[in-house]
Amino acid sequence: MSRSSLASPPAATASSPREFDYGPADFARVRRMIHARAGIALAESKEAMVYSRLSRRLRACGIERFRDYLDTLEADAGQPEWEQFINALTTNLTSFFREPHHFPVLVRHLRGLRRNRPLRVWSCAASTGEEPYSIAMATAQAWASLSPPLEILATDLDTRVLATAEAGIYDQERLDRLDTEQLQRYFLRGTGPNAGKARVRPELRALLRFEPLNLLAPDWPALPTFDAIFCRNVMIYFDKPTQHQVLRKLARVLEPDGLLFVGHSESLMSASDLFRLRAQTVYERVKAAA
Repeated sequence: MSRSSLASPPAATASSPREFDYGPADFARVRRMIHARAGIALAESKEAMVYSRLSRRLRACGIERFRDYLDTLEADAGQPEWEQFINALTTNLTSFFREPHHFPVLVRHLRGLRRNRPLRVWSCAASTGEEPYSIAMATAQAWASLSPPLEILATDLDTRVLATAEAGIYDQERLDRLDTEQLQRYFLRGTGPNAGKARVRPELRALLRFEPLNLLAPDWPALPTFDAIFCRNVMIYFDKPTQHQVLRKLARVLEPDGLLFVGHSESLMSASDLFRLRAQTVYERVKAAA
């Protein structure tokens, strides 16, 4: 999840009637369902975006009314279409070394640790992979090795973007923030039909493990404790009670001396019982939070 909404399409007008029956009650229902399932609080301004995104699912399912589509979902909490519903309503905007001030802090923190195990970092909203690969590159550079003592767990709610992250193949324009040395050291340039693309080197890719994970799931899979957690630009999509619920669970899997990195527009002031500010949008766990 590093998430940001795409531009919403214009609402239909009288001269361009909507293909599917869709009204305020349907939009309100979608907002309730995505909040209950994924903790995402859709703004009222997203009505047209919801119609545009879910219309594709109605076509794919051969359903003519939003009401019927939503009825189908609510009739079976375990059906595969729920994954498509969530994927359609979550959007992902990320880049390599986004919020660059975080990476020197991370490197200093990891270099100061003494562990009898590999260092562990969790990217909670890995999206298409730029964040966890940036973590891997920063650490590899600090250790002057493509195989530093590091394990990265990369998770996301959206299974489509996670598949892109796991493949580790990017169009050249996605790599604009990287300098020539980084490109040569950490990527393989595509040729022939793959010209204009680059693949993350397998040694760097080996540092990462990808898993789908819904931060709002009542039971997370068994997780180790982490030396650092990146949960950036995620809390802005949750209301305060949901934020606190997620942060409480993150505190449980963060080492006592671990760091939590959040987005530039996020503050954990309302969770001062769990985290205290350490640096710009970098937090440490309050001891009592254990």
